[in-house]
Amino acid sequence: MEEFQIFITLMDATFRVATPLILAAMAGMFSERSGVVDIGLEGKMLGAAFAAATIASISGSAWVGLGAGIITSFSLSMLHAYACVTHKGNQVVSGMAINIMVAGLAPTLAFAWFRMGGQTPALKGDERFQSLTLPFADAVRDIPVIGYTYAELISGHNIIVYMAAASVPISAWVLFRTRFGLRVRAVGENPHAVDTAGISVNAIRYQALAVTGLLCGIGGSYLSTAHGAAFIRDMTAGKGYLALAALIFGKWKPLPTLLACLLFAFTDAVQVRLQGVDLPIVGVIPVQFIQALPYVLTVLLLAGFVGKANPPKAIGEPYIKER
Repeated sequence: MEEFQIFITLMDATFRVATPLILAAMAGMFSERSGVVDIGLEGKMLGAAFAAATIASISGSAWVGLGAGIITSFSLSMLHAYACVTHKGNQVVSGMAINIMVAGLAPTLAFAWFRMGGQTPALKGDERFQSLTLPFADAVRDIPVIGYTYAELISGHNIIVYMAAASVPISAWVLFRTRFGLRVRAVGENPHAVDTAGISVNAIRYQALAVTGLLCGIGGSYLSTAHGAAFIRDMTAGKGYLALAALIFGKWKPLPTLLACLLFAFTDAVQVRLQGVDLPIVGVIPVQFIQALPYVLTVLLLAGFVGKANPPKAIGEPYIKER
């Protein structure tokens, strides 16, 4: 039973760590399915984390902070769309510019406003999203396996964790069961055919990037107002890039992408628990090596186990309307 409890605890940590990865990966799916490379997921989440923590500390409400995070991420996403869709700029350069700009601007503003070394004040009470106890969780906790799993693994997360879980089936339904999703996928595959049908390619790409901004805003706000309790410098720690790797590993499909996010998060959760542990034969593994595990796994999977990944055919190509 003790081993089972350890497993449940590890999976619980996996779900929490996977939340921003899932939201960022679903965000990238809309953007890249429409034909726009969005390497700026990292910057959007970091900007949202800063805005959410700042406004939550001022307003005293985590929900107001979440709104600020979404607005910030949405604005950055529209900036990316303006550069890449309207002015046909290089999509990778635009995304990297957003990442670099936010990485420097956020801690600079935090230092100027709060004088706390580039971070925001610690959030307390209603300034953070608190864990939720689902119905009957306490009553069934003592029931072996099923009850304990429900009480410890399913219940006890904050609202954004459940939002991330819901984002996967919702994204799948929108992309594969709605007219908007059909148009997004068509624009990513053959924008000329979509334009011939009388549909604005630029409008669809703007709409897809708007969804990207929304989901990245939620994911970034989670880092500073739910998973953490303040904004700190570079707190995304490469999660936007890991989300892109998960998207490629999942071949731009919601369910495989979810599994990739969970795999990366599981590795991250394991490395936290392995630090300082004296393992049989190998002894204590250096902390730096353990912390590199999620990124090493990413490289190995993408290099040798993904197989041929076929991205949308028009991805990365600015659409120039034929006259």
